[in-house]
Amino acid sequence: MHSSSIYEKICSCNHVFIIAEAGVNHNGSLDTAKKMIDVAKSAGCDAVKFQSFKAEKVISQQASLAPYQQTSGINASSQLEMVKRLEFSEAEHIELMNYCSKQDILFLSSVFDEDSVDMLQRLGVKVFKIPSGEITNIPLLCHIACKRRPILLSTGMSTLNEIAEAVNAISLCGNNEIVLLHCVSAYPAPIEEVNLKAMNTLKERFSLPVGFSDHTEGIVASVAAVALGAQVIEKHFTLDKNMEGPDHKASLEPEELRHMVEVLRLIEKAIGDGEKKLCPCEKENVMLVRKSVVAVKDIAKGQIFSKENITLKRPGYGIQPSDMKKIIGCTAKVDIKADEIVTWEKVL
Repeated sequence: MHSSSIYEKICSCNHVFIIAEAGVNHNGSLDTAKKMIDVAKSAGCDAVKFQSFKAEKVISQQASLAPYQQTSGINASSQLEMVKRLEFSEAEHIELMNYCSKQDILFLSSVFDEDSVDMLQRLGVKVFKIPSGEITNIPLLCHIACKRRPILLSTGMSTLNEIAEAVNAISLCGNNEIVLLHCVSAYPAPIEEVNLKAMNTLKERFSLPVGFSDHTEGIVASVAAVALGAQVIEKHFTLDKNMEGPDHKASLEPEELRHMVEVLRLIEKAIGDGEKKLCPCEKENVMLVRKSVVAVKDIAKGQIFSKENITLKRPGYGIQPSDMKKIIGCTAKVDIKADEIVTWEKVL
């Protein structure tokens, strides 16, 4: 599929593009990663996303574990030690991409360094995902932008000015196929700090498609985001929340992921196209519940219609309420019985 058609699919107004975020929840196991691809496909997701990095190129030995990583059960003294175990080789990337192709689900991966960008480009990745932590890394953004692939840009921890600088840098490289993902970079993110209305701010400020990268527990925030107009939802998932690792606790298990997709698909149907019109399901009810002119009592042929002998009642097959004034003072063309519907054929 050509990159522009991928971008159009991602930005579709009537289909929420759902990304199952495997991240590093595979714990460095290729078999686990493949099982996660199966889960994402079975749940009905559009894409499954991993992370591509060369640990020693993106993390120094001085980088300590984040608080949420310290409580994840991993026995590691530093970020570098922990992340090194979660790194996939180029050969493993090829195997995962081929497996995704076989399962007919789009392979995505967040990139953290230029070597990984080049590797994914060689392997034919169709979309680049830029994680929130790299939004101020202008050299990396430009390197990615020049690959001429659509870009999903997460905006966690960033200000409007920082987002503007990132978007401008990408655009100046000739790449305008950008989707902005609102994000709160905490694991899990407190629901009261999610601020979903920020998606509207991003859309108005940058005139770009917007979505939501959800780090909260449960699916409430993703459901609300779609109702507010998110065109993309990215959500962490795992095979088991009790697995060892930094991101499992804030992730959905397989059945929860399936349920989220099911709910989001219903919401996208409910949102519709925004045009206010008579719906097909209403057509059989409209005449039954609307009112029309009805005789209050027997009206003899030649008698004058007045407020005293006509009223409004269901059903709506006769003269409509808006036309009631038009027949006041007119003459009955035929005898009309009490409670009978008055039609134009009966008015002289």
